[in-house]
Amino acid sequence: MHSYTALRYEKRAQTAWLTLNRPDAMNALSDALCDELADAIGRIEDDRDVRVVVLTGAGRAFCAGADLKGVFEGGTAAPGDEDPLNAFLDRIAGMIDRLRVLPKPTIAALNGLTMAGGLELAMACDLIVAAEGARIGDAHANFGVFPGAGGAAVLPRRIGPTAAKYLLFTGDTLPAAELVPLGLVNRVVPDAELATEVDKLATRIASKSPLVLRRMKQAVADGLDQPQATALRLERLVLDAHRHSHDIREGLAAFVGKRKPDFKGC
Repeated sequence: MHSYTALRYEKRAQTAWLTLNRPDAMNALSDALCDELADAIGRIEDDRDVRVVVLTGAGRAFCAGADLKGVFEGGTAAPGDEDPLNAFLDRIAGMIDRLRVLPKPTIAALNGLTMAGGLELAMACDLIVAAEGARIGDAHANFGVFPGAGGAAVLPRRIGPTAAKYLLFTGDTLPAAELVPLGLVNRVVPDAELATEVDKLATRIASKSPLVLRRMKQAVADGLDQPQATALRLERLVLDAHRHSHDIREGLAAFVGKRKPDFKGC
C-alpha cells in the first residue's frame, strides 16, 4: 500500500483500489487529493502487475466535486480572483484527463453521493457500478460554476443531449438506478455488496489479455466520433498488428488445449 494522506491505494491481486479518503469533506477534490490521484495514476500506468483499477470513496460519498470552499478558505483564491481558481480547476481537469486515457480498464464504484467534479471523475472511468443508495447529478449550475472536466462535453455523449441538459440545467441528483437505462451506470447493486461485486468484476476483467484490453479501449476511443467505415478501418489496422502478439497465440493455444491462458500483455 502506498502512503498518501487524502487517498488510499491498495493492490488486491491484479487490481489497484483507489479510495478517495476525505470522508468529512464528502471526498471533495482538493489540491492534495488531485496530486495524489495523479501520482497514483502514474504509478499504475508503469506497474505491469496492475491490470484493472477501481476508484471509490470513503464514507457516504463517492465525490461531491471540487473543494471550492477549501480553495477560498485556504487563502489561495478569493471570489472574483480568477487565476488561483482557474489553476485549481485546471489541476482537476488535468488529473481527470490522465485517468480517462489510462491504458487499463477502470471501474468507478459509486458508494454514495456523486456530483459535479465527482461525476466527471466517474465518467473518466470505463465502467460505473453504483450502490443502490448512490445519487448522481451534475450540480455545477447550483453554484454558478461551469463544468470543465466533462460535464458539458462527455455527459451528452454518455446519456444523450436531452437527458444531459436536464441534469446540467436543474442541478438535480437522481437515484443511480434511473441512470442505468440511459447508459451512464452499468449496474446497481445493494449497498453492502458494492465492494464484493466490483471486486468480482475487476477479477474477471483482470483475467483477460492486458494487451487486447488496452487495444480495445484505445480502438473504442479512437473510433467513437468517426464514421463507421473509418472506425472499421481503424479496427482492422489494430487487428493486423495484434495478430502477431504473444497473447493471441497463447489465447488460441489455450482454447485448443482446454486450459487457462497465461497472458503476458505482449
